[in-house]
Order: sequence, then structure tokens, then C-alpha cells
Amino acid sequence: MSDATEREPREVDADAWETACAEDLAEEKARRRAQYGPPPGSAAEELKKLVDAVSEKLSGLQSPLLGAVAQGAVEQTVKQVVQQAKAVVEPVIERNPDVFDHLAAAGSELLAAYRSAVEGQESRWTRREGTGDATPGQDRRDEGPAAGEHIDLD
Repeated sequence: MSDATEREPREVDADAWETACAEDLAEEKARRRAQYGPPPGSAAEELKKLVDAVSEKLSGLQSPLLGAVAQGAVEQTVKQVVQQAKAVVEPVIERNPDVFDHLAAAGSELLAAYRSAVEGQESRWTRREGTGDATPGQDRRDEGPAAGEHIDLD
């Protein structure tokens, strides 16, 4: 037998494509993290960060008008309120993280719908019906009815 016919069959990596794609994806994620910073977390994670940031700010507030004794009492009360709020919010976030993602998406949709409605109304407010000229800042309520305009008193 010749050397060409005596070769052993090579092992084929069935997952080679998947492995290559995973490596490429990991490299791209690392490149984006380096360029843009870490991606935002889920809505639940962001809410936890907000609660922590607010609690830090509230615990660091000091009022120059209060005396040392009153300031200590206020700080203790604020700490208790923050701890109680965190004790209520954190278990809800941990049990239902997907709910906050859905709420964030719904809020975005509501904001888009509101913007659409407001833009349409603003365009009607800023143009004059019938005459075609838009005069921003002019209030038609002070002008009275136009010639031939019907006024319904009922």
C-alpha cells in the first residue's frame, strides 16, 4: 500500500461552525464593550440601580437648617424608609424580572403614541384652517368670528 491509501481518516468536528460563530460573537461583544462601554442591563437591573442610587443620595442629604440632633433623627428616619422601600421592591424585582421588561416596552409604546398625537394636534394648532397661512404665536380666540362663519349658540 502506498502512503496515500494508508492515511487514517481525520476526525471531523461536527460543531466547528458553531464554535467559530461563538468565538466571532464573543470577539464582537468584547470589541463593542471596549468601544461603547457595558450594555445596559434589563429593566429589572436598571430599577435596582435606580433604587440604590436614590437611597445613597437620600442618605447623604444634609440640611444646614437643622441642628445636629435633628439632623441625626432625620438621617435615621430616611435610612429606615429607604430600607423598607428596598425590602419591598427588591423581592418583586427578583421574582418578576420579565414584567419590568414588558412594562418598559409598553411605556415606550405609550410614549410613541403620545408623541404622535401631540405632533398631530400641534400641527393643527399652528396652521390656520381655510386660509393656508400659518401664523405661529397668534391666538385666534381674540379675533372673533371670520366673515360668513356660523356661530352655534345652542
